[in-house]
Amino acid sequence: MPTVTFIEANGTEHAVDARSGTSLMEVAVANLVPGILGDCGGNCSCATCHTYIEAGWAEKVPQASGEELEILEGALDVSDNSRLACQIVLNDGLDGLVVRVPLRQY
Repeated sequence: MPTVTFIEANGTEHAVDARSGTSLMEVAVANLVPGILGDCGGNCSCATCHTYIEAGWAEKVPQASGEELEILEGALDVSDNSRLACQIVLNDGLDGLVVRVPLRQY
């Protein structure tokens, strides 16, 4: 069972246990992490689950698809480590994953 730490823009941390096979967005929404809305329900059609993958983890999560990159083009404050949380499915290899929530997502 992986543990994920979400860090809000103000520095508040939310360490949550996740079930392998669930998306990062589903875990955030289920644990009421502020700033992660998941308005499209995980269909990769909005950017309300935009996150920043913390350094050292980017190479451990699957690469973004072309569809995800297109959606990120319309998001605010995109950076090289931007990802849509709905597109990252958790597994035991991602135990300890740290992600940040963008400021302008609130």
